[in-house]
Parts: sequence; structure tokens; C-alpha cells
Amino acid sequence: MDEGMDEVGWEVDADGESIAIAELIGRQIKFWREAKRLRAVQFGELLGYGEDLIHKVERGVRIPRPEFLERADEVLEAGGHLRALKPDAEKARYPKKVRDLAKLEQQAVELCAYNNSVVHGLLQTQEYAQAEVQNRQPPFPEHEVERRVAGRMARQGIIDRTSGRPVFSFVQCESTLRRANGGKMVMRRQLEHLLEVGALRNVTIQVLPLDREENAGLGGPFRLLKLKSGTTIGHLAVQLHSRVISDPRELQILEMRYGMIRAQALTPRESLAFIKEVRGET
Repeated sequence: MDEGMDEVGWEVDADGESIAIAELIGRQIKFWREAKRLRAVQFGELLGYGEDLIHKVERGVRIPRPEFLERADEVLEAGGHLRALKPDAEKARYPKKVRDLAKLEQQAVELCAYNNSVVHGLLQTQEYAQAEVQNRQPPFPEHEVERRVAGRMARQGIIDRTSGRPVFSFVQCESTLRRANGGKMVMRRQLEHLLEVGALRNVTIQVLPLDREENAGLGGPFRLLKLKSGTTIGHLAVQLHSRVISDPRELQILEMRYGMIRAQALTPRESLAFIKEVRGET
């Protein structure tokens, strides 16, 4: 039954925050188990898992999935205390750079992003995201693909369809709409999703056509986040490097560059019509 825990547990990312959260969750589970006077082997039998794997969770070596915490809460009669740990467990499973970026995005009142390689992560469907992560070489193990895709999908929660905040501005190079990432059906659904998100009041999507003679975005993708504090930060992710930019001179260049890219792109209305046209060709 040892294999079962792999289905309901995530590996702990090798950074202090993830380890601390996993250990805290493990201590809570152990506290409630001992309060019920259950040995690990008995607890495992009630949940359907082996004793060794229960110990791994309690030591913080594995992060339990939501269904594990739900079942443990019932079996141990924890009154919702273990169930309440689900958001922490979800957060701890994502890679550190994903958590850091998500924190910055949650503080933003405006997010601007240009991409000429793939559709921006906040706009991706799950199938598109999975295909992109699986394209990585050398390839990730399956559990890492799952973890990275889940982290990306979780970040999309900041696009709140009811509050209208924050404000989003995306410019996508035409090449990202025509690159068949994941195959034709995945791309067709991705284009449909762009049309759905682009119809939201707080989201603007523009397309920079390939036939433009002027293109200020040849240097590659980047994003700008304007935070609640009034400050602006930039973010670059190229190959193996992810970098946050706070230097005022560099930010000034990125802001000027983004303004030029937006001016060179189609208008939002023209862009949605362009996406519909590309969808019809897919």
C-alpha cells in the first residue's frame, strides 16, 4: 500500500518555507492522531495507507493532498482543524519561484505583460500549460509536471470575474497564437479561452502582428507589476533565469518599451477579431 501515498501526497520543495509548512502540517496530524490514541499503523489502515507513509507525512517529508486532509479530519474527529490546512498544503507544493511570483501578483493593482514565445501563464488553459511544461528539456518527472501546472492554474485566481481588479494588460505576439503547442485541439481551446478572458472588463488583450515593420518586443517577454504601495517592479524569465527588477532606470526602459509595444499592436477590439480569425483557421 506504500504506492498509495504517492497518489495523495506531494514531494516537499527544497526550500525553507515549504519544509516549514510541511513539518507544521505533519505535527498537527500527529497531534490529532495521538489524541485519538491511534498508532500510525492503525491510522494508516483507517485511511488505506501504509504505516511508513503515514510517518513520512507526519515528519514533513510528504505534503498531504486535500483529500488526505479531508479524510484525516473525519477519522481523527479534528473538527475542521486538519481540513483548514488545505490552503497551506496547496501553497507549499508549488516551486518557490512560483510562490514568490504569486505573492507579487496578489499585491498588484495593475499587471502588464508582453510575450512572444508562449501565451502568458495567467491566460493559459490547463491543457496548454501541461503541453508547455512537458515540452521542457531535459523533461520533468510526471509529479513535477503536475506540480508546476497546478501552481500556474492556482495563480489565475487573481483574475477575479466579479471584483474587476486588478487591471490586466496583455500583449501577445501573433506567433504565440499560431504555434501549435499541444496540438490543434489544445490550441483551438486556448484561443477560445483568450476570447473569454479578453471579454472581461478588467482585462485587455492585444495582438502584435508578425507583419509589423516595427517591433519593440524583439528583446523577449517581460512583465510589469504596479503594486498597491505605488511602486512598480519588473519581472524577466529567460531560459534558466528568473529575475525581479526594481532598479528605477531599468524599470523606466521597460515601461517605455511596453508603451511602444502596445502602440504597435492591434487595438483590443481588433485583437479579439484577429484571435477569432486565427481560431477559424485552426
